Amino acid sequence: MAKTRAIFEEVEAKAPEPPRGGGIDGRGKGARRGIRAWLVGIFLLIVVMIAVGGLTRLTDSGLSITEWKPVTGAIPPLNEADWAVEFAKYQASPQYLLMNSQMTLEAFKGIFWWEWGHRQLGRLIGLVWALGFVGFWAAGKIPVGWTGRLFGVGALIGVQGALGWWMVSSGLVGSMISVASYRLATHLGMAFVILGLVAWYALLLGRSEAELLQARRAGSRKLFGMTTGLMHFAFLQIVLGALVAGIDAGRYFPTWPDMNGQFFPADAFYLPDGGAVWQAFFENAGLVQFMHRMAGYLLVIYGFVVWLRARKASQPSTRMAYHLVVLMLLAQMTLGIYTALSAAQVHLAITHQIGAVLLWVLILRARHLAAYPLAGSIRKGTA
Repeated sequence: MAKTRAIFEEVEAKAPEPPRGGGIDGRGKGARRGIRAWLVGIFLLIVVMIAVGGLTRLTDSGLSITEWKPVTGAIPPLNEADWAVEFAKYQASPQYLLMNSQMTLEAFKGIFWWEWGHRQLGRLIGLVWALGFVGFWAAGKIPVGWTGRLFGVGALIGVQGALGWWMVSSGLVGSMISVASYRLATHLGMAFVILGLVAWYALLLGRSEAELLQARRAGSRKLFGMTTGLMHFAFLQIVLGALVAGIDAGRYFPTWPDMNGQFFPADAFYLPDGGAVWQAFFENAGLVQFMHRMAGYLLVIYGFVVWLRARKASQPSTRMAYHLVVLMLLAQMTLGIYTALSAAQVHLAITHQIGAVLLWVLILRARHLAAYPLAGSIRKGTA
C-alpha cells in the first residue's frame, strides 16, 4: 500500500534544479580570444610574406638560391668563403649565364638577401603556426570543432613551402631566366587561399558560437552568395595578375585604355619558340595583359552589382563593409592603370599587389557580415 504524503511535505528540499543555459557556449569554448590573436599574427606575417615575395619577383631575385634546404638553409653565408660557394652555384644557373653574366659578388649579395628573407619569412610562419597549434592543443584550449581547421592551415603552409621550391626549380633548367608563370600563379594563389582561411577563421572567432548562431538568422543568403561569387572572381583576377608578373607582361603596352593603339594586342597568339595556341594564354605578354585588363573591368562591374544589392541590407555596418569594397575596387583599378602606364615600376607594382591583399580582405569581411550581421541596439537601431 502506498504511503500517504502530507499536504505540506518538504517540497522545497526536493525542488528540481533550474535548467543550465549556454548549451552552445557551455561546451568546449576554448581560448577563442587567444587563438584569434595567434591567427591575426599569422595573417600579418603572410601579408608581409606576399609583399616581400612580390619585391623578390620584381627585382629578379627569386633564383639567387639554387637549392632547397628547409632547415640548414636558414643559416646565410657567414664569411667570404661561404659567399663564394653560393655565388658559384648561382653562376651555374641559366639566369646568370644568359642574363647576369656580368654580375659581381656584391650585386649577387643584393638579390640573395631578398630571396633568403622571403624563405626565412616562410620558416617563421611555419614555426609560429606549429608553436601555437601544439601549445593550444596540449593545453586543451582549442574549441570543439576547430582542431581540424587549425591543423589544415598548417598543412597548407607546408604545401606552400613545397610549391615555392616547385616554382623556383622551374627557373633553374634549360634556357629559363625566370620561373614558369603558371607555377608563380599557383604559388601566389595558394598564399591568398591561406590568407583567406586565416582571415575567415579570425572573423568567426571574434564572436561566440551563440552570437554567430543568432546573427546567422538575420543574414542574407542572397547577398552572401553574390559575395562568394565576387570573392571567386577576385581570386581569378589575382591569379591573372600573377601570370602578368611571371612573364613581365606589365612592362609592355604602357598605354590606356588601348594597348599600343589597339583594343586587342597584335600578335596575341605569337610565341617566339612556337608552341600550341593554348600556351599563348600563359606566355604571350599581350594576351595575358589583355585578359588581366578585361577581367579587371568585369570585376568592377560585378562589384557594383553586389554593392547595389548590399545597399538594401538593414544593418549599417553591413552596408559600410560593401561601401569599402566598392571604393577599394575603384582604387585598385586606378592603381592597375597607373602601373601599366609606368611599365610596372617597382613602387607602383608592389602597391598594386598590396592593394589586392586589402581588397581580398575587405571582400571576405563583407561576406562574413552578409552571413553574420552585427546585432544592433534598441536605441540606435541595427548596427
